[in-house]
Amino acid sequence: MLSAVPTYGPWLVALVTFLSCVGVPVPASMLMLAAGGFAAAGDLEVWQVAFAALLGAGVGDQTAYWAARKGGAPLVDRIATGAREQLLDRARAQVAARGTLAVFLTRWLISPLAPYANLIAGASRMRWLPFASAAVAGELVWVGVYVGAGYTFGDNLEAATEFAGSIVGFLAAGAIAAALGWWLWHLAKRGE
Repeated sequence: MLSAVPTYGPWLVALVTFLSCVGVPVPASMLMLAAGGFAAAGDLEVWQVAFAALLGAGVGDQTAYWAARKGGAPLVDRIATGAREQLLDRARAQVAARGTLAVFLTRWLISPLAPYANLIAGASRMRWLPFASAAVAGELVWVGVYVGAGYTFGDNLEAATEFAGSIVGFLAAGAIAAALGWWLWHLAKRGE
């Protein structure tokens, strides 16, 4: 698939990110890294790669959300077989505990849960605007990190992969620190 990136470029990136967001196991993050690298080499335009990745991911998120919203729990139950059952249970727990924050975090931090969080959000009738806002914000982080790392490290895919992992870790640490700070601030306000 990676060898097809220079030929099909943004179209392939859009298709693969779409498939990833509806639950088809494809290497979307690796493909975005490679496409970013090809953009750095001048074979593709970085803005086209990033736009295609965002478009594919956004349409995939919406497709899964609306399919589950229309199909409800019976659709989710039909999908819940084998390993997918565990992923759906984890996504269900995340969405129940964190709501739209879970949608945001599953786009980039715990991305294996993203397609299942889309389904759970739709089936549980999460309001569309908060879902869509959180999904788009999370996709911006995901695409920015992976296409940006591929572009930055160009021909060194291994270094790009390590960098993307480091950035995701850094962002996760920042999110945890912000959440803890918010929690401590609320505790302090209650104690006044």
